[in-house]
Amino acid sequence: MIPHDSGASHPHNQPMSVQQPPAHAAGFSSPGSGDAPRVGVLPSGPRDSIGDVAGVRVGHATLQDGAHQTGVTVVVPHEHDAFLHKTPAAAAIINGFGKSVGLVQLDELGVLETPIALTNTFSVGTLATAQIRAAVSRHGEIGRSWPTLNPLVFECNDGYLNDIQAMAVGAEHYAQACDAAAPEFAQGSVGAGRGMSCFGHKGGIGSASRVATLADGRAFVLGALVLANFGRLENLTIAGQPLGRKLAALESETKGETEGDHRGPEKGSIIMILATDAPLDVRQLARVAKRSAAGLARMGSVYGHGSGDIALAFSTAYQIPHFPDTPMPAMSMLHETHLDALFEACAEAVEQAIVHAMWRAASVTGRDGHHRRSITEAVPDWRRLFDTNSSEN
Repeated sequence: MIPHDSGASHPHNQPMSVQQPPAHAAGFSSPGSGDAPRVGVLPSGPRDSIGDVAGVRVGHATLQDGAHQTGVTVVVPHEHDAFLHKTPAAAAIINGFGKSVGLVQLDELGVLETPIALTNTFSVGTLATAQIRAAVSRHGEIGRSWPTLNPLVFECNDGYLNDIQAMAVGAEHYAQACDAAAPEFAQGSVGAGRGMSCFGHKGGIGSASRVATLADGRAFVLGALVLANFGRLENLTIAGQPLGRKLAALESETKGETEGDHRGPEKGSIIMILATDAPLDVRQLARVAKRSAAGLARMGSVYGHGSGDIALAFSTAYQIPHFPDTPMPAMSMLHETHLDALFEACAEAVEQAIVHAMWRAASVTGRDGHHRRSITEAVPDWRRLFDTNSSEN
């Protein structure tokens, strides 16, 4: 939460500056977004990433060797032991074509017990095992006198660029990603995003943040991190403008077909991780997670049959103790009528994070010579595709 004139504060956060959106038309870079289109009207935090939520850290392990173009990304919700200090969380399944692990117990109990891990589809089991082993190494009574651990691993299929059958990701890569976790982190073709595609071009890891100011003056940060691996080029829409159709026409003139020939049905997946310092209960977090679909739709997704579109939201405002003799946190949750500001922040942050995943990605050549160009390589002068007279956003 950002302190304001009334004196409200968050015990884990320090005052932060915010980046105001540009006064000119959307589609041009602005402070916080770097050299990428800036969408929306809300201000962002100084990093314009999920790292603006105090305590949240992100780490990657990237495999980039010939046919192996894949990796691991972890989101660490706070600095304490994840099993002993559980994080309130909730998921929303926009389209359930996915193979994630841990969502059943998350839905029942509403807490995280591990860092959130992201990887390719065939490496889910490896990372789940790595999470269990890491927790057992710290707490030898897990699975004995203590309850078992609920691992949490999300996935997308990177098989176009990565030899997914090689199952190159190992437990050591999960450990490397955890060790590398920090508030500042790379985006684009890194970690779990190394082999991902988005709207026929290079996708991957993207992140953004927005500041939600309530009617009473209190301000909270909502950050998003996405693993973007979805979309048909012709549907790509940014800040309300049909960039995909323009780009498809441009590529058709020069190549005779669109990048990767994405004229078939939408398939792929996206994982959307949302963090906020707002004090929300699990039911409210589920409501926030559902609003990720608004940001996804603004980009042109139709949640296609073969697309696994899953969101998870968590709050850093408090933790749930593992041991029953530890006092439960005494928190004043936000009133339901204050959630609209966070809904708007969620939609904008997800939309911006997807933009960042594409604009910060590098081109990759992988399995069998398959290639995905970054959008900045495909259209170095991408600004000309925007209608600068548009009043959108």
